[in-house]
Amino acid sequence: MEFSNLIFIFVFLSLTMTAYFLVPGLKGKNWVLLIASLIFYAWGEPVYVLLLAFSAWLNYRFGRMMGNKSQKKTALVLAVTADLVLLGIFKYTGFLVSSFNAVTGLAIPVPAIELPIGISFYTFQAMSYVIDAYRGNVQIQRSYPRFLLYVSLFPQLVAGPIVRYADVEAQLSQRHTTPKIALEGMSRACVGLAKKVLIADYASRAAAEIFKKVADTGAADAQATLRLTVVGAWLGAVFLMLRIYFDFSGYSDMAIGMGKIFGFHYNENFDHPYIAGSITEFWRRWHISLSSFFRDYLYIPLGGNRKGLPRQILNLFIVWSLTGLWHGASWNYVLWGVYFFLLLTFEKLFSKQLEAVPGWLRHTMTLLLVLISWVIFQFKDLADTGATLAAMVGFAGGGFTDSATNLRLLNNLPLLVIAIFGATPVMQTLGRTWRNFAGGSMARKLYGRRNAALLGVVDAVVTCLFCAGILYLATMSLIGEGYSPSIYFDF
Repeated sequence: MEFSNLIFIFVFLSLTMTAYFLVPGLKGKNWVLLIASLIFYAWGEPVYVLLLAFSAWLNYRFGRMMGNKSQKKTALVLAVTADLVLLGIFKYTGFLVSSFNAVTGLAIPVPAIELPIGISFYTFQAMSYVIDAYRGNVQIQRSYPRFLLYVSLFPQLVAGPIVRYADVEAQLSQRHTTPKIALEGMSRACVGLAKKVLIADYASRAAAEIFKKVADTGAADAQATLRLTVVGAWLGAVFLMLRIYFDFSGYSDMAIGMGKIFGFHYNENFDHPYIAGSITEFWRRWHISLSSFFRDYLYIPLGGNRKGLPRQILNLFIVWSLTGLWHGASWNYVLWGVYFFLLLTFEKLFSKQLEAVPGWLRHTMTLLLVLISWVIFQFKDLADTGATLAAMVGFAGGGFTDSATNLRLLNNLPLLVIAIFGATPVMQTLGRTWRNFAGGSMARKLYGRRNAALLGVVDAVVTCLFCAGILYLATMSLIGEGYSPSIYFDF
């Protein structure tokens, strides 16, 4: 089930929230969330919900073993091995067999194993628990239902962010939700829904129309790609860039917002990455939960930057190759990871020289390099990637532009303006300033306690109207066009 699905929005979420707030006591509320989460996953993956429960049970049992000091290391090795084996079987078996066939010329049958939705996310979350338990950073969880709730909690189950056990350990057994917090969560979820349905999905259709491909399959029509004009190729790449950001960050916003409704406070996952002035800064702002996971559980244990420059570069290569492979079982993802490895290595080697470059130029170059990365990311066929990049520099024979491209640009100009503006922190800053004013001491000083309270009521009413407006627009869009699966569902 997807968040941007009318059944989820108006049936599943409504019933879950009603049951959650009616059931007394945190234990009962946890059971409501656990049952709802398993139903949520089983809706689209009725068989693989057993895999989810089994993966959680394995990590729970290995975590319990760590209560015995003599078994801690063995439990860690077994847990991480089991997690990687399960992930490898279901996500990478076909990729490895087909790659082996391509290298050797053999014709070993490629197994057709359906990818369980969200397996990369819940596997990494379970691994964070056993690793942190081994390090002594968290307490051993002695309740399997509570641990299963952590792994399966539906707001972040299929599309992230990657929530570490350490971040929600206390919240599993002690949390509360006030009407104000719930309303804030609802508002955040509606912002995410708007990003996904009203921007990302439309940008996806615009890009699909330009590249003449079926959205989300990566199967481009090579001949159509070759006929692209320069402006058309760039326009399509920009739409890809915007679609990927608003899809990813929109789902994270929805997860963070819905988590807040139920009393869970997840860390931010995107921090306006397109305002970054370097690739290093970009990755401090993009998919923060993933980059920090690889940093803390792989890069630093490998030695980080503590063992000299050559070892640091090797560590970066390992991390970014695996980061690319985590995103999907395809060579374009590996190439995408290596591409960022090269950029980050270049920035580390020439950091002093890059500091002398004007800020506006560094920002422009960062956006350009990130845009190229999304072309690599999008097309699983490397020939399509090459054809698109060739069209962008005028080597495709399609000319600079044509009337069809100009008309497409004009028709999509409002979408481009809204999306580019939405990728900046302006609206978020204005909203935060207003909330701090409406609910803070400044309002009480200026208007008195009673009027400040009235201002708070006005703020709540405006927030409700905002959410209602977003739901209306999203509903109309979903009824008219249907929903596009999130890119996350490929992971």
